[in-house]
Amino acid sequence: MFIKNALNIKNSILRYALGIFVIFIFTQIGAIPFIVAIFNKVGVEGAAKLDPSNMMTILENSNLTFFYTLLSFFVGFVGFLFVIKFIHNQSFLSVTTSRKSIDYKRILTSFSAISAFIILSTTISFFISPEEYVLQFNLNDFLILVLIAIIFIPIQTSLEEYVFRGYLMQGLGVLFNNKFIPLILTSLSFGFLHFYNPEIMKLGSVLLVHYIATGLFLGIITLMDDGIELALGFHAGNNLLIALIVTADWTVFQTTSIFKYIGEPDLISQSFFTMIVVYPILLLYFSRKYKWGSWKDKLSGKVN
Repeated sequence: MFIKNALNIKNSILRYALGIFVIFIFTQIGAIPFIVAIFNKVGVEGAAKLDPSNMMTILENSNLTFFYTLLSFFVGFVGFLFVIKFIHNQSFLSVTTSRKSIDYKRILTSFSAISAFIILSTTISFFISPEEYVLQFNLNDFLILVLIAIIFIPIQTSLEEYVFRGYLMQGLGVLFNNKFIPLILTSLSFGFLHFYNPEIMKLGSVLLVHYIATGLFLGIITLMDDGIELALGFHAGNNLLIALIVTADWTVFQTTSIFKYIGEPDLISQSFFTMIVVYPILLLYFSRKYKWGSWKDKLSGKVN
């Protein structure tokens, strides 16, 4: 059982609190270059007036902004590795999966599944409303984007999955001796982590429901599959394809993607369809492919 892996490490609540603090500090250190770049651009007073909605466009080079944004996650991931090794004496494998080795085929499966959906849905949307898309493809800028995205987006998404579906899921599971409580708490915390995303400011706080539901979906596939491999692949595929294919003025990733969406976002078609159709379909697909069973025990049973 995945959560049980944390029973064999130094797992006191104080160590987990310290671990989260250390990871946070590392991510803030990683954000320093971006902060310095903003100060150099607009000065201290100008930077103080910025809000998250325009911070991502303050630098003229969107690829540079994208790199700076992802750099904090890279440093944060180094912090995470430090925490599990030196604070918990935990192996990287045990915070990843209950299997004897990391199943990279699972990562590729979920990566491919969400990538196929994004490509299909974007293609359909383009043909239905081509006037809402602007082709902004520039080969040199796009190649730089691809290089940054392929290297850093899997690190960004992996940090989030390891912290929420791995580290905290295990720690809270051991603390409460229960699986359902950490499933709910990690989903809520994952959702509110995105509170200051530009999408929230554009569409309203109701969009938090989408992020919480995404956290719940990722938590369910983690507990049912006894590892975070499926969550790792899904999250990486989602962010990578979005960054490369289409951007908008109100999205967190301001990139030199192939297309720019200039239409008004539709909350129902862009979020609730994913929650009520796509996620259930993926759950059904994964459950049949990997022959999941004992749903009640795996999602709400006791840990020990």
